[in-house]
Amino acid sequence: MTLLELSLKNVRRNLGLYTIYGISMVIGIMIFFSFSSVMYNPDILDALENAQNFQTGFLIGSSVIVLFVVLFILYANSFFIRQRKKELGMYMLYGMKERHLLLMLLYETLALGAAALLAGGLLGGLLSKIFGALLMNLMKYDQAISLDYPVQAIIATLAVFVVLIAAAAIQSYLLIARVQLVDLFRAKEITEKPIRTSAVLAVLAVLLLGTSLFIVGSGKQSAFWSDHAGASLIYCSIGIVAGTYLFFRQFAGWLLQQWSRSKRYYGGNTTLWTSSIRFQIRGNTLNLTFISLFSTMLILLMCFVSINYSVQFEAVGRNLPNDLAYESKSAAVDSEVKKAIEASDHGILTSRTLELLRSEPVTDPAIAFENPEYYAPGVLLVSAADYNAVVAARGDKQQVSLSGDEAVSLSQGMDFPEALPGSGAAFQVRVLSDGASKSHESNGSNASTKESKASNESHAATFKVVEKKDYALLGWSTDPVTSMVKKPAVLVIADGEYDRLSQESQASASNSASISTFRIYNLADAANAEALSRELHAIVTGQSDTYYSSFADVYSRQIEGSSLLLFSSAFLALIALFSLASVIYFKQLREATEARRQYAILRKLGVGRREMMSVIRKQLLFVFALPLLPGLLSSWLIIKTYILDSVQDFPNLKGMVWGIMALYFLIYAGFYLVSTNIYYRIANRTA
Repeated sequence: MTLLELSLKNVRRNLGLYTIYGISMVIGIMIFFSFSSVMYNPDILDALENAQNFQTGFLIGSSVIVLFVVLFILYANSFFIRQRKKELGMYMLYGMKERHLLLMLLYETLALGAAALLAGGLLGGLLSKIFGALLMNLMKYDQAISLDYPVQAIIATLAVFVVLIAAAAIQSYLLIARVQLVDLFRAKEITEKPIRTSAVLAVLAVLLLGTSLFIVGSGKQSAFWSDHAGASLIYCSIGIVAGTYLFFRQFAGWLLQQWSRSKRYYGGNTTLWTSSIRFQIRGNTLNLTFISLFSTMLILLMCFVSINYSVQFEAVGRNLPNDLAYESKSAAVDSEVKKAIEASDHGILTSRTLELLRSEPVTDPAIAFENPEYYAPGVLLVSAADYNAVVAARGDKQQVSLSGDEAVSLSQGMDFPEALPGSGAAFQVRVLSDGASKSHESNGSNASTKESKASNESHAATFKVVEKKDYALLGWSTDPVTSMVKKPAVLVIADGEYDRLSQESQASASNSASISTFRIYNLADAANAEALSRELHAIVTGQSDTYYSSFADVYSRQIEGSSLLLFSSAFLALIALFSLASVIYFKQLREATEARRQYAILRKLGVGRREMMSVIRKQLLFVFALPLLPGLLSSWLIIKTYILDSVQDFPNLKGMVWGIMALYFLIYAGFYLVSTNIYYRIANRTA
């Protein structure tokens, strides 16, 4: 009998194990091929405005998926080899050399892999059509997706297949070549020893986890994060990881040990399921720690990307409240802009002209505006009446009522609106006429000349900023290529002060006053006006330092980017959950196989089916529930404190987070129920 014939016979004889291994390979290849097919689908690429960024993002996601698939296949292959070590030992006992043994395993893996490649590729192509339609729906694009098997995706999948086979071959060599023949026969007979617990380490585990979660839940405004952010981050990272490990390694064993000393310990079937856990804690510590930390990261990832996607549609509108806004410097340019809009497919719904006073800050801009580095130089002053008129036209409830020297800064992008205590913060600006502005911008002017012109052609005014409002009047300036650039700093002042400063500025100006006029348009189908925006940007920015803002310049990038992030993360979460389920499944499969002798003894002692199932359920509940609880608690604290509290204007987000956590819990519960049934069937198999 040749090695090839022996390999095919082994596949038929070990069909159960090969089915598990084969399904694992099929799912891994299917997920990767469907992801790659979406990346190269021509219908999707034609619909996107930023196809290059899309493919770059998908390429990064593909690399992570490949890593997950390889690690998962290696774990499955390790289980597969371990289950067959006794059989492989028999072959070596009959004189088969290691290289022949490895070649036989390679033949088996190639045969199984070829079938998995074909099945996974066909299923992946079908799924890619569904996933492509889902992606277009996320991006709000009305684009039909055809069934396609792109050549690039096929080549990439073949390359991944070669990597999988090579990695499995190397792992098989390491698993077989480094063990003695006697170890192959005793591989499944090695049992765990109960770990020695320490009350000190058990208390340390609780302290590390408790203090870390307390610091995390204290909020970013607390002294831990505002004054000692670096040290807090390091402590929490080490505390959560080390505390989780010690929690399973020491605290769980110590807790079971203390429980064993109580009188209720010997009632019911408690002794049966707890004694098994005490012997398995040593081998399960890393698994339990991994499941807990992995659950935390996975929930955080899905909640973050889901929140990011949910807020993007409204966030883009808040950052760019006007479909089109630009600074009007020429009647000819205004006429050309209007003609270009009317000639396009985007009709003018409404239009407005807004006049603002130009000034420059005398005091530190940070007094009135958060993160002043994101703002363009200078400060624009708008009257409360004009501001309220724009707010009312938008239907927003952001009106202000000001008197005297009171002012409100439009510090858009803050986590929370901030009402300044007392009578407000003093903020001084200097309103400039054109002459003052030019003298201030010219190079080579000495300080005395600047001061003289500033005194003659500028008018200083001090305002009391009573509130920093998270609201945009004009929005970020944009560019069709670079998207958002800078945002104008706008200060809302009382009508009387605005009129006074405007009149004084006009009286001292040599020609025109320091008033900037802005044209604002609301357009039909503004989200798809990228081509029009490129044309208008070229017209408006012919004059340097001219403000231009277009909703379309940012919308497609933001929505496509957040949709891509959500879609890729969902794919990663899918394969990560699959990997987690497989780790749990293979672990329970191995433990159930090793526990057959013990359960056979229990059957002989008269333990019935219902009682045995109860023991298995309680034993696995301890393994499943214990790592899930700290994972859910940690992820909720982080999300609540550092994400939800910063986006309180979006009331539906909390329900969405609870929904994601509930979905994860239900999937996890499904793993638990399936594992208990599989464990029972294997442990009670008489063969």
